Amino acid sequence: MSKVVETRSMLLQVLILFFFFSAFVKNGNAGITSTFIRSEWPSNDIPLDNEVFEVPKGHNAPQQVHITQGDYNGKAVIISWVTPDEPGTSKVQYGVSKNYDFTAEGTVRNYTFYNYTSGYIHQCLVDGLEYDTKYYYKIDSGDSYREFWFQTPPKINPDIPYKFGIIGDLGQTYNSLSTLEHYMQSGAQAVLFVGDLAYADRYMYNDVGIRWDTWGRFVERSAAYQPWMWSAGNHEIEYMPDMGEVIPFKSYLNRYPTPHLASKSSSPLWYAIRRASAHIIVLSSYSPFVKYTPQWEWLRKELKRVDRKKTPWLIVLMHVPIYNSNEAHFMEGESMRAVFEEWFVHYKVDVIFAGHVHAYERSYRISNIHYNVSGGDCYPVADKSAPVYITVGDGGNQEGLAERFRDPQPDYSAFREASYGHSTLEIKNKTHALYHWNRNDDGKKVSTDAFVLHNQHWGSNLRRRKLKKHHLRRRVVDWASSF
Repeated sequence: MSKVVETRSMLLQVLILFFFFSAFVKNGNAGITSTFIRSEWPSNDIPLDNEVFEVPKGHNAPQQVHITQGDYNGKAVIISWVTPDEPGTSKVQYGVSKNYDFTAEGTVRNYTFYNYTSGYIHQCLVDGLEYDTKYYYKIDSGDSYREFWFQTPPKINPDIPYKFGIIGDLGQTYNSLSTLEHYMQSGAQAVLFVGDLAYADRYMYNDVGIRWDTWGRFVERSAAYQPWMWSAGNHEIEYMPDMGEVIPFKSYLNRYPTPHLASKSSSPLWYAIRRASAHIIVLSSYSPFVKYTPQWEWLRKELKRVDRKKTPWLIVLMHVPIYNSNEAHFMEGESMRAVFEEWFVHYKVDVIFAGHVHAYERSYRISNIHYNVSGGDCYPVADKSAPVYITVGDGGNQEGLAERFRDPQPDYSAFREASYGHSTLEIKNKTHALYHWNRNDDGKKVSTDAFVLHNQHWGSNLRRRKLKKHHLRRRVVDWASSF
């Protein structure tokens, strides 16, 4: 008899722990701060004579080739490249085979920065493409030509699978190279880039432009074959009055176009696209966004355009994270949170990716929309309608890692680690996606943080989850009472 009592007592303790753990996870208090310390390569830019920056052979050969989506729905690309010595032609030949049955005509420009004069920057819109089709394209400078290819996305459909890569704060160090090489093995089909590209502003005088050129050649190995969707960070501002350069984003805007007009945006710094089953909104952390500004007005209208029956996945990109528990850049996103967070919750944004902090962090679904300066709860709380916030400013740039997280770890923080890496978001259908953060670990890609992301609009409804949870608890209680 005493053994039965003892057994029931042990089971009761198990049940208490089970219910406590369930509440613990539900309330978002099970955060993890990784204690992993990696051996990293020095945070120095790769020397200019390294092969990763190799200039293509041939006189005036096209270089720094990259593509991005060129319209709202994924049936166009903008192809960009540089010819170093003379303009040459801005034509792109393309087709479903290397016969190149079609031709598109682009534009050419250059710019100056201090005493540096850029090469001739070509940008060509190739539109009217078929969905889910491999296209070959050829860029001819007159004396030299180069050939590449890309795959258009599938037709917009709520259940279509698609895999995105997410990279931020990349730079051009050996750590950057590790991130880029690991990403290229991921099988992702397009990059969502959350700002801070070349870190050329870390240099002075003519070296600023030279480091933009090296970065363009550095990422070409990926960006010439699949679209990179760009967003601007603080290192793109390049406000350098001591050098006579006071126009923000000058180099970035000349080199990296976006399809902003297709989404009725007045600036290339904020825009939206639809791709496969995702609606992607890019915001500018360093452009005015308070009420009545152009970005605020545009976002208000763009969120109303989202059709979750066609594109169930709503993704937002920005540079400065709204929720961040690292000492680096702590609270810098607070002003944007105060302006936009209520909209993010109302429209049930699935996930928000940011960079800026040179570490990795993922939040629970939380919000702080009830707080204002005259009252309300001033702490983030669990909110099933809120996005998951993910910081991926860990690409590998020369400023190094942000290793000092705040202690204790706040309740809203689910996982955080100061390592370099990249993420992937693999959309499976309209209800589920698989997310992975992959650490660069001594030259190897290691999947470190992973979870199933449930779609905010089409995911399992709350009642069904509650019934399932209640059924599980009841079975445990019935089993315990049988002793």
